[in-house]
Amino acid sequence: MIEAPPSPEPQTKPNLVSGNSAPMISVRSLRKKIGQQEILRGVDLEICTGETLALIGRSGGGKSVLLKHLIGLMEPDSGEILIHGQNIIGMKERQLAAIREKVGILFQSGALFDSMTVAENIAFPLREAGERDPKVLSAKVAQMLEVMEMEGQEEKMPESLSGGMKKRVGLARAIIRQPSCVLYDEPTAGLDPVVADSINHLIRRLQRQFGITSLVVTHDMKSAFDVADRIAYLHEGHVYFHGTPDELQKSKDRLIQDFLLGRSEGRADCL
Repeated sequence: MIEAPPSPEPQTKPNLVSGNSAPMISVRSLRKKIGQQEILRGVDLEICTGETLALIGRSGGGKSVLLKHLIGLMEPDSGEILIHGQNIIGMKERQLAAIREKVGILFQSGALFDSMTVAENIAFPLREAGERDPKVLSAKVAQMLEVMEMEGQEEKMPESLSGGMKKRVGLARAIIRQPSCVLYDEPTAGLDPVVADSINHLIRRLQRQFGITSLVVTHDMKSAFDVADRIAYLHEGHVYFHGTPDELQKSKDRLIQDFLLGRSEGRADCL
């Protein structure tokens, strides 16, 4: 039997910079309390430029809360978040808007506008930024649909799209302004294994084709192992593990093994 660690302190301190790659996003000693519950208890994490980092952990462990902090939707009680070396904590909305231009986000549901066509959904960020030339909008939408392997789908409405197609349209919208980083919130949730696999391949292809830095928040361990250069395991408000997929799979830590195998604590004690 694998012995449990003596306490739930982080098993592996984050190796904050991989190789010679500079960090695009740095999270330092981030703490957040909601009501009486301390969700983030001093999170330290760095996402290197050009890499894909998968963030895993149990439900309610703080993954979504951390994601919202990275785009300025929540403000921590203490700590720092640096994006391209700029601390976004305490920034005014106008300053945050400039930072958000560098960061796209794919929401779990795709978050498409039901009353807009596929083309209108994808073009929305460009229109918000002031682009009005129909030829420019049409050309850029067509380019994004080609990247997503959805050519000719401009006039479809969201209600006629499958779950996987909605994710692709949401992703096209997230990257149409060519952000340097994309945050994925459960990109394979609700998809069958074949469609989920196609989304994983797409995430990898975007990394190679555009050099996009990616943070993938997921419960899907196959997705995490398929797309990630490194994996961070968030447990009880701390980064408990931070390393390569191979290092995670080879870990003898019982807490990690329980999570990877989907074992409850009670069942683990009986094995």
